[in-house]
Amino acid sequence: MQIKNFRIVKRWFLVLALLLALLFFICGAFILLVNIGGFGPLPSKKELAAIHNEEASLVYSADGHIIGKYFAENRTNIGWDEVPQHLVNALVATEDKRFFEHEGVDARSYMRVLFRSILMGDRSSGGGSTLTQQLVKNLFGRTNFGFLSLPVSKVKEAIIASRLEKIFTKEELILLYLNSVPFGENVFGIESAAHRFFNKTTHELNIEESAVLVGMLKANTYFNPRLNPKNATQRRNLILDLMTAENYLSNARCDSLKLLQLAINYENFDIEAPAGYFVYQVKKQASEILSEHNAKTGSNYNIEKDGLRIYSTLNLQIHQMVKAATAKHLQKMQSLLDQELIRRKTKIYWLKQLTADSVIDNSHKVKRKIELFDWSGFSADSISAIDSLWHYHKMLHAAVLVTNPQTGEVLSWNGGNHYRYLPFDMVLSHRQIASTFKPIMYAAALESGFSPCSYLENEAKIYEQYNDWMPQNFDHSSTPDSLVALWYALAHSMNLPSVDLYFKLPSHQLENICYRMGLPQLPDSSPSVALGTADVSLFEIVRAYGAFANAGNMNDLVLINKIVDSKGTIIFERPAQNPRSVIAETTAEQITSILQRAINEGTGTKIRTQYGIKSDLAGKTGTAHNYSNAWFVAYTPNLVIGTWVGARTPDIRFGSAYGSGSMLALPIAGEVLAGIENNSFLRGNYLTPFEVSDSSKVIIDCSPYQSKGLKGFIERLVKPEQKREQKVKKEIKRFFRKLFKKE
Repeated sequence: MQIKNFRIVKRWFLVLALLLALLFFICGAFILLVNIGGFGPLPSKKELAAIHNEEASLVYSADGHIIGKYFAENRTNIGWDEVPQHLVNALVATEDKRFFEHEGVDARSYMRVLFRSILMGDRSSGGGSTLTQQLVKNLFGRTNFGFLSLPVSKVKEAIIASRLEKIFTKEELILLYLNSVPFGENVFGIESAAHRFFNKTTHELNIEESAVLVGMLKANTYFNPRLNPKNATQRRNLILDLMTAENYLSNARCDSLKLLQLAINYENFDIEAPAGYFVYQVKKQASEILSEHNAKTGSNYNIEKDGLRIYSTLNLQIHQMVKAATAKHLQKMQSLLDQELIRRKTKIYWLKQLTADSVIDNSHKVKRKIELFDWSGFSADSISAIDSLWHYHKMLHAAVLVTNPQTGEVLSWNGGNHYRYLPFDMVLSHRQIASTFKPIMYAAALESGFSPCSYLENEAKIYEQYNDWMPQNFDHSSTPDSLVALWYALAHSMNLPSVDLYFKLPSHQLENICYRMGLPQLPDSSPSVALGTADVSLFEIVRAYGAFANAGNMNDLVLINKIVDSKGTIIFERPAQNPRSVIAETTAEQITSILQRAINEGTGTKIRTQYGIKSDLAGKTGTAHNYSNAWFVAYTPNLVIGTWVGARTPDIRFGSAYGSGSMLALPIAGEVLAGIENNSFLRGNYLTPFEVSDSSKVIIDCSPYQSKGLKGFIERLVKPEQKREQKVKKEIKRFFRKLFKKE
């Protein structure tokens, strides 16, 4: 009986041995088939040695902060010296504790998977893939081969992993892994993840933060610290326990770290770009630069894949002042406008128009959950499509552009309220320019032989040949019996003298100066152009005012200082500009002297009275017809700031002086200029004093008004004697000032 049982066991043993031999033969043949390319070619050693991860290009502000990224995959590669040891420890302890012992494939892990995971059903025992095999999966992905997909992928990964181990050191493999591993949210690589969740570089991560990021590798969304903080904390603590088990941490240190609250500092440029409008314009310029460079050199730089470093001109301190000032002012003014629109029943008329045009139907009245931008935050309330349309239709928008006129550098470019929700760039939008255009026309007059002390009519008239047009001064005043000095008319933004000047000025002179200063061609020969009915963008008017600030010389506006590739090779470096002379230096000085008076005693006095700014400034407000557009531009020799405020369509507007340039646009610039003046470094660099010649100052030292007729003739006879007397007094004062300075 025993012999019989022994024979049966022997027979089954032989059968099992034959089956195992057959299984090993099939597996060997299968592995061989994969190895020779039966399921697609495997990368050669040469190709593996040339592995290069796609890398996001970074945009830096002039003061060294990352303000944007361009990428096909959001990845920033780093070097081994930037990886903290505790991050390596956390990774190895969690994903592959024998990483430094095996050569790409861990047989012990496969046996564990076979016996514990497959035969015993213990799914908590972990997988069998090494870090190197996971790296292969990250780099090359997996192909669908039907029911054979998993075994083919596993064999491919094992073969490629073995090859990688022969080409790269263990440190290089860990670095490749960390630079390529996905963290969800379209984030790849540890550096991008560190910035996204902790607003740090990898080198700055502490132990518990490294544990959080390593913990995310098991399930990106489930252990996402922003979306699921409880899960992320539990996973972090498990990673710390695993590090302790491998003697990377002491028990006491582990226990203290596990008691810490999860703290993230989330930064996502897709959601809250610090300078979204500017970064978009930088991408356009950088792409043009790269296209030209590639054509000249035969290179193939790709802005979304090659990890370029783009150093921009933006000053993040000033830009943050711009954003804060815009939010503060528009939140206040939007509330006032909302009340006025309710009183005027504007929404009712708007709905009637939409209904008449068949733009809306009952389906637009159904409420649903939607996220809306508002100055008080982001709301995701239940709201109908009609109400969401009205929400944005009634919204005030602001655009701000700040430049350095000496170099053309853009220091801040804020094209609207929020780049993600409202990406249309108002810096480039053409709007009715209003009185902000007047300095251009007055400069044309000075170039044509007028002087600041030329006198103009200030009498209301009906122009029958222009459809009985009857312009008025802003305060509806007029002086039929007296004339007004050119400088005073501009400083106080008077309309009637401006129209008179338009008729006295040869049309080609105005057209010519607009062309030289880069402004659009004037739409027609209507005298209303004198009051700013032409459509001009903030970009164009700020660039033009730069010529007043820069002694008549105008620079093109630039956004990029330098571009380097991932190896540090300089691809582009901005050459020094040769500014174009667009107006005479004396013209620029005289306009500046007049616009300084506009700030000190004219329409821009709030800069002094409300915001307490003491620095030298010249500037001009602008208020379009019916308060549909509000403008303000101010400058020093080293800074031009322009602001525009309005709604998307002219039917949304204030019906009172709240919509004027001094009330709606100037306060944003006032806040920014006050912030710059309170910063000693920024003040010294940008709020520099004017160096206007004495002749330009003296030449506007004439009476604002001059009587007509005989009275005016007598005044003109007497005043030369008064002027000579005043001049002698000034020379005496100047002499004593110089004398005491010398002493």
